[in-house]
Amino acid sequence: MSPSHRNSIFLEDAEILSHETRPGEQFILRLQAPKLAARARPGCFAHLQCDPQLPLRRPMSVMRADSDAGWVELLYKTVGKGTGLLAEKPVGGSISIMGPIGRGFEADPGRPLALLLGGGVGIPPMVFLAAELRAAKARYQPLVLMGSEVPFPFTSRPSQIMVPGLPAGVIGCMPLMEDWGLASRLASQQGWPGCFEGYITDLARAWLRTLDTESLGRVKLYACGPVPMLKATAGLADEFRVPCQVSLEERMACATGGCAGCTVQVETSGGPAMRRVCVDGPVFDAAEIDWPALPPG
Repeated sequence: MSPSHRNSIFLEDAEILSHETRPGEQFILRLQAPKLAARARPGCFAHLQCDPQLPLRRPMSVMRADSDAGWVELLYKTVGKGTGLLAEKPVGGSISIMGPIGRGFEADPGRPLALLLGGGVGIPPMVFLAAELRAAKARYQPLVLMGSEVPFPFTSRPSQIMVPGLPAGVIGCMPLMEDWGLASRLASQQGWPGCFEGYITDLARAWLRTLDTESLGRVKLYACGPVPMLKATAGLADEFRVPCQVSLEERMACATGGCAGCTVQVETSGGPAMRRVCVDGPVFDAAEIDWPALPPG
């Protein structure tokens, strides 16, 4: 384990408080995990044992956390044997969970126009970050954009929050964001009502193009999603000269920095270097990542 992470990652047996099925073989899992809930930050993740018969754990981003009540929520999609077994776990059961792990997003009070992009399974960190920005003393103005080609894990509804600069008719939102008083919009290529027809980065570009130089100086991008989306987001940040943080996803074995099986190449002042996604990330400055060296995803 990396020295910087000693005594910061906890192992606990978490009780399943709720386990909701959502469209597209997606599930929202709420766990009573007070140690994780007390220390989780947007962008960090937990390492779950999906079932005792599977020794390798699965990394999952924390979507919400309540430090007072001691629970965390995770969103996942069944994609293999492990998550398939996890989907069968009943309320009242127990799951071994380890966390929080990794470096999270860092909000910038000097750039309060926070543009959050969450694609597919990259939605959870954006929900968590939106909650933190909402609770922060600084007056952040988040705009949360979410994209998916499978049904969203919530029932969208028309937004009552106006967002100047967005294309007409793009009014679909995440109800939770709306209830929090935060602007959100949805993107997809599936033709769903109220959604932007296209990539989430194209929707972000449409909004950024309407901002003047002074407003762009107050923007910071935050993103999580598949590699092609993150590459496009990094290009968007470069195009508009705004800072950007991205959360990478890699296959992980130990998730504590010991195996170094999740390394990515970054550019440093001293030249190219390898960094571990689990503990050196998963959040990185988009400008530091050697994007051509990353697998296509």
